[in-house]
Amino acid sequence: MVSEIRDERVRSVSRLSRLLSRPELGAAAGTVLVFVFFAITAGNTGLFSAKGIVNFLEVSAQLGILAAPVALLMIAGEFDLSVGSMIGFAGILIAIPAVFWGWPIWLSLLFTFAVCGGIGALNGLAVVRTGLPSFIVTLGSLFMLRGLTLGLTRGISGRTQVSGVHELAQNDPLNSLFSGQVFSGVIAWLADLGLIGKRADGMPSISGIPVSIVWWIVLTLACTWLLTRSRFGNWIFAAGGEANAARNLGVPVARTKITLFVMTALAAALFAAIQVLVTGSADTLRGTQKEFEAIIAVVIGGTLLTGGYGSAIGAMFGALIFGVVQMGIFYTGIDTDWFKLFMGAMMVIAVLFNSYVRNRAMRSR
Repeated sequence: MVSEIRDERVRSVSRLSRLLSRPELGAAAGTVLVFVFFAITAGNTGLFSAKGIVNFLEVSAQLGILAAPVALLMIAGEFDLSVGSMIGFAGILIAIPAVFWGWPIWLSLLFTFAVCGGIGALNGLAVVRTGLPSFIVTLGSLFMLRGLTLGLTRGISGRTQVSGVHELAQNDPLNSLFSGQVFSGVIAWLADLGLIGKRADGMPSISGIPVSIVWWIVLTLACTWLLTRSRFGNWIFAAGGEANAARNLGVPVARTKITLFVMTALAAALFAAIQVLVTGSADTLRGTQKEFEAIIAVVIGGTLLTGGYGSAIGAMFGALIFGVVQMGIFYTGIDTDWFKLFMGAMMVIAVLFNSYVRNRAMRSR
């Protein structure tokens, strides 16, 4: 009898197995549950009105801008705990040259992105050259950047805040990229059709979509394409799955990780640019604990803490859950002190669920 040898590359895989192999599964299910919960408890409070939807999407977008590149870095097996401090530092780099030295806003923005990208590269170099855990290296960067931000701001301005950016940015060519709203015409058209409510003066209840939401969607799609449709995405998974084996196969692990650290730093600079140009000021305390919120969103989105598994779409779901819960608690009138307890519990549950799904998917192969 001749036994049939079947190549596992062409064996059939059940639909359930393919579904379980998707890291977004838990986050998508969690998103549905969160929406159902608040539809029941806050359905009549305005949370799901046009204005309420824009509010929680804007909160989600601010975190999602960080979460997408942080997801890629965590899939590669590394952490960046400096992104929160980078936000405060980048905000000061934008405001001080513009307010005190007379730089145009566009030049301050380019300068900020260049400096933050350089610091991200230094973080990556320190990790790959020393072999120290990225947790330790970027934890040190967290404190150094926060201290540098405080020292520079107080030394130059005598305060911890720098205001006056609004007036300087009004006619700047890059201002509209980071502040304001888009699709105002579409919103007015939808209001005329009765799909969006109107105020007493006849104007739509919302005037447009905040540009931060557009940035969030574009970054998530770009990171998803990079992760799933490019050679660099294969390198990310290989670096996080088994770095030594990846090196032996010719994967440039060091270069891949350094690039990802640069991406997280640039995302923090983008976050800061949006905040500074929307609010018209910079504050040394901005970005505090954002690094942990980004990690929570990424983990809820299905990325394993051990690396090698995850997605940017899952991080988008995680950020959306974060925004809906934060604004939903506010609309329902529940004490917002419970918010962090809820998100911490969700992270623990997500870690357990993601590990279960990953193990189940591996056994089904």
